[in-house]
Amino acid sequence: MEEERQNWDKISANMNNIRNKNLIKDADVVVVRFGEKYRQWNAAFDAGYAAAMNKSIITLHPPAISHMLKEVNANASAVCEDPHQVVDTLAYVITGELPTPRDGDKFVPISDRLGKGNPNP
Repeated sequence: MEEERQNWDKISANMNNIRNKNLIKDADVVVVRFGEKYRQWNAAFDAGYAAAMNKSIITLHPPAISHMLKEVNANASAVCEDPHQVVDTLAYVITGELPTPRDGDKFVPISDRLGKGNPNP
């Protein structure tokens, strides 16, 4: 295939670069997803580009690769481990409504857990 389409990877990378730059430029919030199977250098680059453009960033990745992404996460407004957390985060940003606690009926507010006499509830 490479013989028929010389420089295909470079051409497609350049086209994706144009597309991603325009999408990031027009975005209010940029969600960057990383997975365990591959090293997504392009996603890290896009996160850096979004940070340079002062965009709000939400990263999405499994906990196992948090250490590898510590610098990317340091620039993120939110770090999520599953897509539902991204949806909950965006819903809160848009509507101001907090999501239902993940522990449901077992949820205990931090002020109750620490006690009413805590000077910093």
